[in-house]
Amino acid sequence: MKIRVVSSREEIPHLNPGEKVIHLAFRPSNKDIFSLVQTCPKVEVIQIPSSYRRTVSKSIEMFMQMQGIKLIEGDVWGHRKDINEYYSIAPALLDKIKELKSEGMSDENIVSKLEREGKLNKEMLFYILSKK
Repeated sequence: MKIRVVSSREEIPHLNPGEKVIHLAFRPSNKDIFSLVQTCPKVEVIQIPSSYRRTVSKSIEMFMQMQGIKLIEGDVWGHRKDINEYYSIAPALLDKIKELKSEGMSDENIVSKLEREGKLNKEMLFYILSKK
C-alpha cells in the first residue's frame, strides 16, 4: 500500500486522479481540499499532521464526511519526498496484520500492538484493517 505525499498546493493539479490515500505535508486551505477532491475523485483518506488538523474548518470536515473521505491525523516519519513521492507501507506490516487477523485477534488489539511497533498511527492502521 502506498500513501501519496503532497508537499505543496502547486502539486495538487498534477496528481493522478486514481489516488486513494494522500498525505498533505502543508497546511491545507478549504480551496486546497476542494481542489484535491476535484483532481482525485477516488480519494478515500486525507492525512495531515496533527498540528495542522486543528486548523481545518468545520465546513470542510462536513464536506469530506459527505464525500465519504476520512480525515486523519498522522505523519510519514522518515520519508524523503526528493527520493520518492510515495510513502510505502512495508509489506511485512501488511503480512503481520494478516497473521494476527488469522489468529482471531480483534482489530483494536491488532492496532494497539502494531501502533507501538510501527511508524503508523491508530487511525491509519484502522483504515488499513478496513481494507484487508
